[in-house]
Amino acid sequence: MNVIYPLAVPKGRRLCCEVCEAPAERVCGACTVTYYCGVVHQRADWGSIHEKICQLLIPLRTSMPFYNSEEERQHGLQQLQQRQKHLIEFCYTVAQKYIFEGKHEDAVPAALHSLRFRMSVHGLSSVELVPAYLLLAEASLGLGRIVQAEEYLSQAQWTVLKSAECCHATHSLLHRNLGLLYMAKENYEEARYHLANDIYFASCAFGTEHIRTSGGYFYLANIFYGLKNLDLADTLYTKVSEIWNKYLNNHYQVLSQARTQQVDLLGRQFETDTGLDEAQEAEAIQILTSILKIRESTSDKAPQKTIFVLKILFMLYYLMVNSSKAKEYAMRALDLAKEQQLSVHEQNTIQDLLNLTSAEEAHPITW
Repeated sequence: MNVIYPLAVPKGRRLCCEVCEAPAERVCGACTVTYYCGVVHQRADWGSIHEKICQLLIPLRTSMPFYNSEEERQHGLQQLQQRQKHLIEFCYTVAQKYIFEGKHEDAVPAALHSLRFRMSVHGLSSVELVPAYLLLAEASLGLGRIVQAEEYLSQAQWTVLKSAECCHATHSLLHRNLGLLYMAKENYEEARYHLANDIYFASCAFGTEHIRTSGGYFYLANIFYGLKNLDLADTLYTKVSEIWNKYLNNHYQVLSQARTQQVDLLGRQFETDTGLDEAQEAEAIQILTSILKIRESTSDKAPQKTIFVLKILFMLYYLMVNSSKAKEYAMRALDLAKEQQLSVHEQNTIQDLLNLTSAEEAHPITW
């Protein structure tokens, strides 16, 4: 039922694969508006993004209905554009999340959808295309396809050069991905140059202590760590940890108090979030767990730094309403504090975190 019959295709119309743009031979049986060159790409797209947006594509890829007035037609066009903008951001976030989780193959179809919707809404030369090109470049790097990554980055650079309206945030993303490219090519001097520019533009856009700036510090630290410049790497890893600690602690303090009150007064807890989208949460997990591995390799020399990161991960998972993971990191912090015979005050502080998760487990969410 998914095979395209040539006689059913209008003369002169070329159907292309959603993933590779080769001539299509199959169609999605659910939406009937998405085409593929074969089973492999159909399954790849379905697992990546299509399952999530299948039915949303139908009104975007079918002819607009007849409207009785110009006012109705304009309203229909506005609705169509709003749907496209929603899908741009949704596909972008999904692709970002896959990348931070290390699922680079899955990220490609979602990033391609974001790119095509951007082209449809903003045109072929808009600077709005740059974030999608950068996602595709990062996914390509993760898959070891350096030449393909360079092609996407060249498209992004050319688009930025032609635009007079490119914001600091986009410049930051561009330089970050160029830094990652040169890291993959082991050209660390160029990588440092671009990551320094990433930090500069991110600082202009968000501030030097913002979580959006922390990624540049993190990748720069990775370079110094790989070059055995451990003092510089340690300084930068500490800065990244402090940025995330400040951000999460602000949310945690408000939330832990509110949740405790809710448990005390109503015998139940309520859900909230971190203030981050799914991709940002995945980025936080990736950055903090990477730093944790490095800290744990030297925890006998600086146990406080390891415990600091463990406590940040506790806060992250606590805010994500994942009590089991939050408890796991708090237990690891307490075990290390006892093993290294840290102060009673430090041990009691960590024990308070465990008590908080235990209190929540005793009062599961009710509606």
